[in-house]
Amino acid sequence: MSLKGSQAAGSAVHTVDAGWHRVHPASPFVRGWVGLVAVVYFFGRDAFERMLQGRSLVDPHFNARVPWLLAGGGAVLLLAVGGFLLSWYFYRYQVAEGYVRVNTGFLFKQQRQARLDRVQAIDIVQPLLPRILGLAELKFDVADAGRSAVRLSYLPLEQAKQLRATILARAAGVAGAGDVAAAAPEQLVVSVPPSRLLGSLLLSEHTVGIVLGAAASVALSVYTDNDAILLALIPAFLGIGAAYWGSFNKGYNFSAAISPDGIRFRYGLLDTRAQTLPPGRIQAVKVTQPPIWRIFGWYRIHVNVAGYGGGERHEHAARTTLLPVGRKAEVMRMLSLVLPDPGVDQPERVFSAGLEGLAPRGLTGPLDGFVTTPRRAWLLAPLGWRRNGFLSTRTALLLRSGRWWRALVIVPHQRTQSMTLQQGPLARLFGVADLVLHTTAGPVSPRLFQSGVEQAVELFDQQAASAREARQHESREQLPAQPPPSIQQKSIQEEAHHHG
Repeated sequence: MSLKGSQAAGSAVHTVDAGWHRVHPASPFVRGWVGLVAVVYFFGRDAFERMLQGRSLVDPHFNARVPWLLAGGGAVLLLAVGGFLLSWYFYRYQVAEGYVRVNTGFLFKQQRQARLDRVQAIDIVQPLLPRILGLAELKFDVADAGRSAVRLSYLPLEQAKQLRATILARAAGVAGAGDVAAAAPEQLVVSVPPSRLLGSLLLSEHTVGIVLGAAASVALSVYTDNDAILLALIPAFLGIGAAYWGSFNKGYNFSAAISPDGIRFRYGLLDTRAQTLPPGRIQAVKVTQPPIWRIFGWYRIHVNVAGYGGGERHEHAARTTLLPVGRKAEVMRMLSLVLPDPGVDQPERVFSAGLEGLAPRGLTGPLDGFVTTPRRAWLLAPLGWRRNGFLSTRTALLLRSGRWWRALVIVPHQRTQSMTLQQGPLARLFGVADLVLHTTAGPVSPRLFQSGVEQAVELFDQQAASAREARQHESREQLPAQPPPSIQQKSIQEEAHHHG
């Protein structure tokens, strides 16, 4: 990062000193606009309805009450505005002594703070109204915190970017007190066109279930001659439409870039977010491919991230999505960022086997490196036994599963927290067992399905040793300036061939 002294920066750069600063004066009105609208609606709805009907704005029978209503509405409005002004006056932040602090409250005071050396990422969030006004919110992700420890809202967008860069520079020890840092450069890796995002939603596995359910409901309605069944579908379709809109709104204009800070994501239609994810915080990766997506060669990637916890469901789903929909070449690029050293000599071939591999019939040993379910247990998974398998490299454990809904799970050795071997009555009968790996909470649940008992026990011991050794030798991860050529070049060539 390039640094500038606060005095040399002049008035064009917002300095961050040890004093207390206030957010933008419009912030309380942006946060509480719903309350203002409610007050205006409550006191003005009658006059508004009369205006729409072409009648007098004031009912002549209630002339005596009009002054009191106006006085009451004005008093409530003044109290609301006064409360907003007080909340703005007492909402202050400070970056000093190795902490970022935020003080709020007039009657009930609260101070939230985060240590700079524990700040791992800062997101820039712009809901619709602040975005229109050119404002943004900073959300701080702190190590070992289940949710953002500090929120700073709202600042002018450029000031928010400047403050974010400065705090991250101080957290990394690159900048000192009184220094102002410029935003780190970045290089675009992946972007998702809106047309592909929309197509992926319409062709998702959820759409198939919805179509089948709707067809069954229509058939039942016709067969029973009961229209109430169709009426009951209206709330369901409204909810489904809202879910699709939420996914489209969150994934719109998705892009991923690399920078010295980590992987930078930008997405959102109405509410936009700029998120930075250090690769070292990723605990597990899952690449999936629904059946219909196979026609277009599309995949999605989800991750478990240390410190994200649960959070709000829709927000958490967006923040743990590494790629909402992408082709194989784009998947390879993202995997090269998450796992710069895959631990094998031919990563593109190994990852392809994990995404698409299938053991030939009659196979007695691993052909593509993956150890699959023994043939004796094919009755337990007639379609999936040739897909279910594992491969342990020098740096990670790869688990693949699913014949129709393909999945590849990648867990770096040092991210394995604990393991469990599970075996039910049928599994004992066929001599197989499941191995479950535990990482931080998230959408990825690493599990090896129906491995031979001997292989599962051997992997259990091997993975425990690999995890222990990897943690002992783990050093602070540094994001490479560009993805490793072994994956990136092949991915670009494959994508060019696909378009050609």
